[in-house]
Amino acid sequence: MTVLPTALDPTSPDHRANREAMLAKLADLDAEHAKALAGGGEKYVQRHRKRGKLLARERIELLLDPDAPFLELSPLAAWGSDYTVGASLVTGIGVVEGVECLITANDPTVRGGASNPWSLKKALRANDIALANRLPVINLVESGGADLPSQKEIFIPGGAIFRDLTRLSAAGIPTVAVVFGNSTAGGAYVPGMSDHVIMVKERAKVFLGGPPLVKMATGEESDDESLGGAEMHARVSGLADYFAVDEPDALRQARRVVARLNHRKAYPDPGPVEPPKYDPEELLGIVPGDLKTPFDPREVVARIVDGSDFDEFKPLYGTSLVTGWASLHGYPVGVLANAQGVLFSEESQKAAQFIQLANQRDIPLLFLHNTTGYMVGREYEQGGIIKHGAMMINAVSNSRVPHLSVLMGASYGAGHYGMCGRAYDPRFLFAWPSAKSAVMGPQQLAGVLSIVARQSAAAKGQPYDDEADAALRAMVEQQIESESLPMFLSGRLYDDGVIDPRDTRTVLGLCLSAVHTAPYEGARGGFGVFRM
Repeated sequence: MTVLPTALDPTSPDHRANREAMLAKLADLDAEHAKALAGGGEKYVQRHRKRGKLLARERIELLLDPDAPFLELSPLAAWGSDYTVGASLVTGIGVVEGVECLITANDPTVRGGASNPWSLKKALRANDIALANRLPVINLVESGGADLPSQKEIFIPGGAIFRDLTRLSAAGIPTVAVVFGNSTAGGAYVPGMSDHVIMVKERAKVFLGGPPLVKMATGEESDDESLGGAEMHARVSGLADYFAVDEPDALRQARRVVARLNHRKAYPDPGPVEPPKYDPEELLGIVPGDLKTPFDPREVVARIVDGSDFDEFKPLYGTSLVTGWASLHGYPVGVLANAQGVLFSEESQKAAQFIQLANQRDIPLLFLHNTTGYMVGREYEQGGIIKHGAMMINAVSNSRVPHLSVLMGASYGAGHYGMCGRAYDPRFLFAWPSAKSAVMGPQQLAGVLSIVARQSAAAKGQPYDDEADAALRAMVEQQIESESLPMFLSGRLYDDGVIDPRDTRTVLGLCLSAVHTAPYEGARGGFGVFRM
C-alpha cells in the first residue's frame, strides 16, 4: 500500500480557525435545509395529516429497505427565488428490495404539490441521473399539475417529463408511479406513461380534466371518483395495475413490484473495504476561510479513499494538479485534485494524459475542485496555455468513463470546465459549504470592469470619477460574491447538493454504487484533435 502521509495538525490555530468557519457555514446550511423539510409550513402539514396522509419523506422512508440510506438530491432547489426551498419535490437515490432506485415524491404541503419552474428543473435532473445510471424510477405522485401563475415557464419545457418516462421505458429502465392524490391535467401522463401504476382507494384522482373543466368543455356533469378515481381506473379504464386500500398498502405493493423487476447491476458490489487511516472529522479544518490561501488536496484524498492508499501519477510534474489512483468504497477511481489553484500548461497536459489512461482502463474519475482557472499573462500565452487548456477540456469532454465532481474551494473560469463542471455532464456534482464558483473572483471581476471603464474615459478625453468607481467596484464585488456562493448555485441546480465535508466519502460511495448499475466503457479513441 502507498499510504498518504499527513502534515495536518488538528490542534494548530489555523486548523481550528478553518474548522470554526466551516461549522458556521454548516449551521447556515442546516437552517436552509430545515426550510425544505418544513415544506409548506405547519398549517399545511397539519391539514395534510388531518386527511390521514403521510408526508413526502415519510412515504419515501416506508418505501425504502429498513435502515437503507437515502441520498437526497438538490434539496436547496429554488433557494433565493420566490418559491419554497426544495421546489415542492423530493428527489434522491435509495434502495428498495435491494435495488438502487431513483425516487421522486411531490410535496403536497407546498401549493398542493404543484410544479413550478424549479420543480421542473429538479425533476428533469433526476430523470437524467436515472437514464445515465440505469436506475429504476419510482414516482410518488400527489400534485395538482403546473403552478398556473408560472405556466409560461413550465408548459413548453415540461413536456420533457413525459418524454423522459417513455425514453426510460424504451431503454429497459423500469418506471413505477404510486398515486396518492391528485395527478391531473398533464400530470395524468405520469401514471399514463409509467410501466407500473398503483393507485390508492378514494385518494387517487387521475384525469386530464377535472369535473369543472369537463363541465365547461362538454357540459357533462361528473364527480372525481367516476371521472378518475382509483377504483374506476382499476376496474374500468385499466390505467391502474394495482389497487391499494391505503398509503402503506400502496408502498407495500410498490416494494413488491420492484422485487419482481429482475433489475440487476452491471457490476457486482465490491467486498469489504478498509476505511481511511485518518479521521474524517479533520476535513472540517482543511479549507481556509480565505480561498486565496492554498491547501494540500492530498489531505482531503487521505480522508476519503480506502486505506488512505493513493498512487500518485507524475508527482514531480505539473504540481498544481494532483493526479493518482485509488479505491473508494471498493470502486477504483482516478483522482484529479487542484493543489495551488492555478492551472498551467504542464497541469493541463498532465490531466489530458491521465484522463486518457483512465479511459483505457475503464476507471471512473473524481475531480476535486480548488482552482482559480488557467494561468494568464504574456509568458503563458506565448507558451501555449490556450491550446494546452483546450487539450484538458477536450479530454474531459470526450471521456466516456463516469465523472464525479466535488467543489471544495474555488472553481473559477475555464478551470471549472477543465475540472468537469456542470456543463460537462458529470454523473454527480456536489459542493462543500466553502465552495465558490463564478467566471472569476469578485475582486478580479470588479477590477477588470474598473480598468475598462477608466480606459474608455481616457480614450474619450473625459475625467474619471474615482468615487463612483469605488462605489461600482464595491457593488460588483458584493454581487459576484453572493452569486458565487454554494447555496445560490445549488438553488439553481448547478450542483446536486451542498454537503458536509465529513460526509464526502459516504456520498461518493453511494454515487459510485449507483454508477456501477449501468455498464460503461472508456473512450479508446474518439477524442477531438489535440493541438500540440
